[in-house]
Amino acid sequence: MFTGIVTDKGRVRSVRQTERDRRYEIETAYDTATIDLGASISHAGCCLTVTERGEGWFAVEVSNETLSKTKLGDWAEGTLVNLERAARLGDELGGHIVSGHVDGLGQVISITPEGGSHRIVVEAPPPLHRFIAPKGSITVDGVSLTVNGVQDRRFDLNIIPHTWDATTLGTLSVGDKVNLEIDMLARYLARWQETA
Repeated sequence: MFTGIVTDKGRVRSVRQTERDRRYEIETAYDTATIDLGASISHAGCCLTVTERGEGWFAVEVSNETLSKTKLGDWAEGTLVNLERAARLGDELGGHIVSGHVDGLGQVISITPEGGSHRIVVEAPPPLHRFIAPKGSITVDGVSLTVNGVQDRRFDLNIIPHTWDATTLGTLSVGDKVNLEIDMLARYLARWQETA
């Protein structure tokens, strides 16, 4: 489990297709000596397992299923990646409960500066838009954010300067794809209503 609070902006240092999967090596500021093999790390909101590590880098392998459902298939050498290590009991829950399971891809519709912040409008694919509500939580590329408003399939977010600079959200452009994970509570409430 994660909280959606990004703790490092990593960088893809190599991409290699293996017989079964795609292997990425990620440069990081984390002390990799403290990362166990088999550890879970959120990569742009996608939970991946560490399979190898060295000084200043670690490797993950990504299945075709994950590549088809997320924007990880677009990664190349040099791509910046929001990273978050798994939460531990007793950690501060600064964002919201995030599973690291991407529900779908959204698309950036507009980016507008507002004072020192930026307003980003994202279009969600159906049926995910049904789970997004004003003042609710959503994870965008691994970042826990509060939804400002919703209109049909589109929702808008206010990105404060710290988040703009500390995550990859500041590198987004109109038309870019973003990994979306809807709020876990919204998912279960909607399911409960369907079966009630």
